[in-house]
Amino acid sequence: MSDVASLEDLGDLEGKSVLMRADFNVPISNGVIADDLRIRAALPTIRYLLDAGASVTACTHLGRPQSLPDPAFSVAPVREWLRDVVPEVELLENLRFDPGETVNDPVFVQRLIEGHDAYVNDAFGASHRAHASIVGPPQFLPSAAGRLLHREVEVLGNLKNNPRRPFVAIMGGSKVSDKLAVIEVLLETVDSLIVGGGMCFTFLKAKGHSIGSSLCEDDMVDTCRDLLGGSKPIHLPYDVTAMGPGGKLFEPEAGGDVRQIGVEIPDGWMGVDIGPGSAALFGDIIHEAGTVLWNGPMGVFEDPRFSGGTGAVAAALADARAFTIVGGGDTAAAAKQFKVDRDMDHVSTGGGASLELIEKGDLPGLAALRGAPNVG
Repeated sequence: MSDVASLEDLGDLEGKSVLMRADFNVPISNGVIADDLRIRAALPTIRYLLDAGASVTACTHLGRPQSLPDPAFSVAPVREWLRDVVPEVELLENLRFDPGETVNDPVFVQRLIEGHDAYVNDAFGASHRAHASIVGPPQFLPSAAGRLLHREVEVLGNLKNNPRRPFVAIMGGSKVSDKLAVIEVLLETVDSLIVGGGMCFTFLKAKGHSIGSSLCEDDMVDTCRDLLGGSKPIHLPYDVTAMGPGGKLFEPEAGGDVRQIGVEIPDGWMGVDIGPGSAALFGDIIHEAGTVLWNGPMGVFEDPRFSGGTGAVAAALADARAFTIVGGGDTAAAAKQFKVDRDMDHVSTGGGASLELIEKGDLPGLAALRGAPNVG
């Protein structure tokens, strides 16, 4: 990050107007913010700018509105939150209400930067997208990374360069294909890899196990077999929690047995969580680790019947001596649900951005900051 300007590099900001790209893409239900992590994470940057005498105009996207504008995706609840905490900050309406945002329209960029003297990117969770508000302003304004962006890149960069060992990565989620590239990169660095979630059943099939009706990407079986044949140990579940025929996720009243079984899953049964034995094994590996990166739940944790595996891994991480990193998205939501988010050393605000940074070593938003007129 030494080649990306910090807030201090912007110099004297007294009386200056700063455009700040934040990531306030928070869950909102019935006009109420359900999780304000991403807003709170931006406060150190906002307070630095205000204390330096700058006026701050923040901008963010919120969801993926299909019609423009769509009141259901208004940033009004976020604006109210900011008004209560940092009333000096102005917040623009949802950037994606203008089609120029996602196509990086130069006319939209000019409208964004009009009247501003400097630009700050503190939207790590959006910095993997070459959108107008991310890559446009640094072409014209003195620019810097905010505190959050700096911290994210520092922590995730150290994973490849200097992790405390043993370095263990835990990968979950539904599809191997979504995370194949980052798995391949991690296997060059980690000491071992734990695989859970829906993706584990593709790996189990690659080992010759019967997986019943469990989620599987048949076109990834050979790839998983190749990964398993590599030099780094990949730990898979040896027992699972499975749902029997007729069962439905989130509908326990629909019927269907729920059982802990081995990894030979009968026809008609679906694996939906790692089993208690596997959770204990994974916990032992976590206990011995020096660094742990966790990205992806171990099962369908939103359904209380299938939350045991994810909850056990979350608890193991909370108790670990390791430096613990939660990779954003569903994983951060799981850490919060199991009340261990504050026990983690770092909870990333960007799921896709964190994986892309690990995989590629850079992001469009970072590259844009390096090209700003005050850098070089």
